[in-house]
Amino acid sequence: MTIPDKPEMNTAERRRAVAQLLVVRASGHASDRQRRYPRWELNNAALQELLEAGVGGVILLGGSATDLQQRCRSLRHWAGHSDLLLCADVEEGVGQRFEGASWLVPPMALGRLQTKEPDKAVDLAERYGRITGEQAKRCGLNWVLGPVCDVNSNPANPVINVRAWGQNAHGVADLAEAFQRGLRSSGVLGCAKHFPGHGDTAQDSHLELPVICHSRERLKQLELIPFQRLIAAEVASVMTAHLLVPSLDDQQPATLSKPVLTDLLRQDLGFQGLVVTDALVMEAISRHVGPGEAAVQAFEAGSDLILMPADAHAAIDAICAALDSGRIPESRLHESMQRRQEALKSCSKLEPGTPGHAIETEADHALAMELVERSLETQGPSLSPTAQQAGMNLIRVDGVLPCPVLRADSAAVTAPESLGYETRICHDKGLSPWADHGDPNEPLDLVALGDGVVFLQLFLRGNPFRGAQERSEPWAEAIEQLLRHERLAGLIVYGCPYRWDALRSLLPASTPAGYSPGQMPEAQECLLTKMMGTTPAQTGIRDFTD
Repeated sequence: MTIPDKPEMNTAERRRAVAQLLVVRASGHASDRQRRYPRWELNNAALQELLEAGVGGVILLGGSATDLQQRCRSLRHWAGHSDLLLCADVEEGVGQRFEGASWLVPPMALGRLQTKEPDKAVDLAERYGRITGEQAKRCGLNWVLGPVCDVNSNPANPVINVRAWGQNAHGVADLAEAFQRGLRSSGVLGCAKHFPGHGDTAQDSHLELPVICHSRERLKQLELIPFQRLIAAEVASVMTAHLLVPSLDDQQPATLSKPVLTDLLRQDLGFQGLVVTDALVMEAISRHVGPGEAAVQAFEAGSDLILMPADAHAAIDAICAALDSGRIPESRLHESMQRRQEALKSCSKLEPGTPGHAIETEADHALAMELVERSLETQGPSLSPTAQQAGMNLIRVDGVLPCPVLRADSAAVTAPESLGYETRICHDKGLSPWADHGDPNEPLDLVALGDGVVFLQLFLRGNPFRGAQERSEPWAEAIEQLLRHERLAGLIVYGCPYRWDALRSLLPASTPAGYSPGQMPEAQECLLTKMMGTTPAQTGIRDFTD
């Protein structure tokens, strides 16, 4: 990008320009007391101060979709203008983060469908992108941090997993491009992530720095293919990955690497849009570099926007100091400002939708349910009621309670209870299903599970901040144990297709089993209704078609 010569900025102008390149984290809730993650989400006083000082972007999480509408109005008011970048990680629809909007199946559900119906999968991916963009815009957002362009070539990936569109590079490129096409038609910005590709990692960059030991040729043949397709489709932004790729740079992670961001992404691949870091508070970066220096190194490497610096003031101070000293030429600042302005010009200038109007339309809901229904898999007979001895509905959630996927009235709880099962929920900080005797062939504590049969429901998908915890749990051995004792009533896996494929192969044809990529309540309802061979009314499940 060629930027015409500009007069040198004074100190105040430069500081405000640098502030424009920061994207800070905030809750979608209006009140400070409602923040779910106060460690990362600024309180209102700090947020207002930064916006008034020129900070140009906010990433939001939490609250309802209607809360978000008002929140976006407030943020624009505090900033004194409408040229804010307001974004969210809504890879699975706006309802993934904000209740009242459409929560869609994970992208990998369409990758699985693509192997059977490629044209239909591409069509659904475009519609997926369109309703995500339209609902984001109704809420007041103008930037969606998706699509994920990682090729999940490693089934043990703890952090990408079902967030990817699949494990085939060209298939991922087809679906990600279709999503971006739909997103762009809605008038919001998209973001291809995580460059140069986070799909073949066994570590979570929220916790540590993964190393990718592939050659440049391998990267070109697999990881880079979806990014090249999205660049050709003129995606507005590319997000960096916190990865060390020695074949590209054996010293710095991609987020802080000029060879990766400037030489490869800008020069070799020809990307002209915005480069945004992944969150700098993630431990792959913050464990090794201080907040100010991390922001400087990212900007020096070629990033235009600094996402979630650990300390916004330190980031602004450090970048200004680097510009003042000549470490970074002021022309870099002008380039990033120009790219930011070009991006804002390309998206709709619409305010949030009318308060009180639904964010999710009937057509949106119909698509959400079509995606769920097309992604379900079942085998074996219908799930039966328990006999005289009460059965156990054993649920494992890969996280902590409370969580959005599992409420007291969720179908995973109520549907088995309608058949006579007693529910027990295990989660990261709650009851454990494991025996303490250490026998690998008898891992479950069968005494604690009672004398009856066990209906096993596993919410397993790979989630940030859990590392390898989910992979260390011996569910294959547990299923074999229940089969030996003739106590397995049925199995459901919600989320990870790799775990489903491995576990289903252990089951005899007489065992009811089902799979849903989506974990949301609507997916539970659909799958359990199908497995029970009944209608929602017969089982007490809420009728999601109403």
